[in-house]
Amino acid sequence: MTHRRPGLGFALVSLGALLFIVNAGVSRVVLRSGVSPDELTTTRITGTALVLLLVALLFRRTALRPPTGRMALLLLLHGVVGVAALQWTYFVAIDRLPVGLALLLEYQAPLLVALWARFVQGETVRRRAWLGLGTAMFGLALATGILQGELAWDGLGLLAGLGAAVCFATYFLVGEHGVANLEPLRVVLWSFGIAAVAMNVASPIWHFPEGVLDVDVSLLGRLADVTVPGVLAVGWVVVLGTLVPFAVEVVALRHLSASTVTMVAMLEPVGVALLGWLWFREDLGTVATVGCLLVLLGIIAAQSGRAPHPQEPPHLAAP
Repeated sequence: MTHRRPGLGFALVSLGALLFIVNAGVSRVVLRSGVSPDELTTTRITGTALVLLLVALLFRRTALRPPTGRMALLLLLHGVVGVAALQWTYFVAIDRLPVGLALLLEYQAPLLVALWARFVQGETVRRRAWLGLGTAMFGLALATGILQGELAWDGLGLLAGLGAAVCFATYFLVGEHGVANLEPLRVVLWSFGIAAVAMNVASPIWHFPEGVLDVDVSLLGRLADVTVPGVLAVGWVVVLGTLVPFAVEVVALRHLSASTVTMVAMLEPVGVALLGWLWFREDLGTVATVGCLLVLLGIIAAQSGRAPHPQEPPHLAAP
C-alpha cells in the first residue's frame, strides 16, 4: 500500500491546475492562428491517445483489454461526450469568450451533478448545496449580463460554455457510476481512444492546417510582440496542456481523496480569469466580476453539499 503524502499530493494537483490554466491561454493562441476548434480538438485528443497507447504497451498491457458489456457502453459515452464533446465545446468557448467566463461556465458541472444526484438518483443533498445553486445562478446572470436585459457576450460562446458544463457533468457521473471499477489507465486509454476515433471521423487529423506548424505565431494580448513556433504552441497543448497535468493529478490521487483534488481544481476558473486579465487585457467589468465570484462560491458550496459517497470516483482532469 502506497504511503500517503498529502503535501506531495497538494503540490502535484496545484501543478496540474497551473498547467491547465496556462493551457487556456496557449490554446487561444493556437485557435487565433488559424486552427479551428474541431481541428485542435482532434489533434489534442489523438496525440494524447497515442502517448497513452505507448505507455500501456510499455508498462501495463492489461490496460489494452477492451471493455465489454455495460462497461463498454459507459466508456463509449465517456469518450464521445465526456472527452471529445467536452474538448470541442471548451475550445469554442475560450475562442469566443473571455477565458475566465468560459471556464466558469464549464464549472457549472458540479451544480448539474448535484441536481442529478438529488432528482434522478434520490441522493440526500445538503441545504448548502441549494444555497450554492441559487448563488451560482444569480452570479451567472450577473456575469453574462442577463440582469441588464441582454447578453453581454457572444451567444454561441455562451452556449458552448454551457455545453461544456453538460459534458463535464457527464464526465463526472460516468466516472462515479461504473468506470470507477476499472483501473485508471484502462479508463483513460479507452476513453481517449474512442474520442480520437470520433473526432477523426468528424475532422480527420490530416486536415490540420500544416502552415500553422511551419510559421511563428503571436502570443497575443500583452505578449503580442512575442512570437513562438506554431509547432511549439500545438505541442504545448498536447503535452503540457493535457498529458502532464492529467498525469500529475492522477498521481495526486495516491495521496489525496478525489473530493480534495476536485476542490483544489476549483481554483482553475479563478486562475484563468486572472490569466485573461494579465495576458489578454480582459476586463469583465465590476458587475460581471462580482458575478464570477458568486458563481465560484456557489460551485464550491454545491460541490461540498452532496452527502458522502461510499466510494469516491476517480478525479478526471478538466480541459
